[in-house]
Amino acid sequence: MSAHGSRVPAGRAGRLRLRRSLTIALRGADLLERKLRLLLDRERTVRRAAREAGELWRQKLAEADTWLVRGVLLGGEAALAEAVPTDRAGADVTWAALMGVRHPAAVSWTDPVRSPEEPVPPNTALAYAERAYRVAVRAAAEHAVHRAAADLLAAEAVRTRQRVRALRRHWIPRLRDELAAVELALEEGEHEEAVRRRWAAARGAR
Repeated sequence: MSAHGSRVPAGRAGRLRLRRSLTIALRGADLLERKLRLLLDRERTVRRAAREAGELWRQKLAEADTWLVRGVLLGGEAALAEAVPTDRAGADVTWAALMGVRHPAAVSWTDPVRSPEEPVPPNTALAYAERAYRVAVRAAAEHAVHRAAADLLAAEAVRTRQRVRALRRHWIPRLRDELAAVELALEEGEHEEAVRRRWAAARGAR
């Protein structure tokens, strides 16, 4: 029985089928290993980007919190309410695909716009806090995008590694064993046929 559960034909037809199956399996394993390398390379890149964005996010968040406290101490909570624009920020995620794996690739960020009629932050501390919070939120969005991409790529890398392992450790060795058995049987059959021909030729010469 072959590795895929169907009976291999005897003789040269079986040998031809096994050779083709082995060639396909070897090529498939090579392609999967190339896919795995690309996935792991991209995963490392986006994880590094996620770490950098995460560090910036935490840094700017702490900075903004510090300025916020100073601003509230200077102008009170009423000053904080006056400093918030009514417009909302916007974020759009761009998706990409690598070796069939769809994942978020980037995020475009739109800061909220304060209309001319709206009051600006009443003190410098709140103005600094606003700028720092905007950078922090943008960095948080980039961190989330890169981390999600890394997780999706890592999951596909695990599945790809399992498929490569199945091919290299099970499927390909089975095909090679079956091919060796078929070739041995053919060699023995050809040897027996050659012996019979020599015997027939010897008897005919008498």
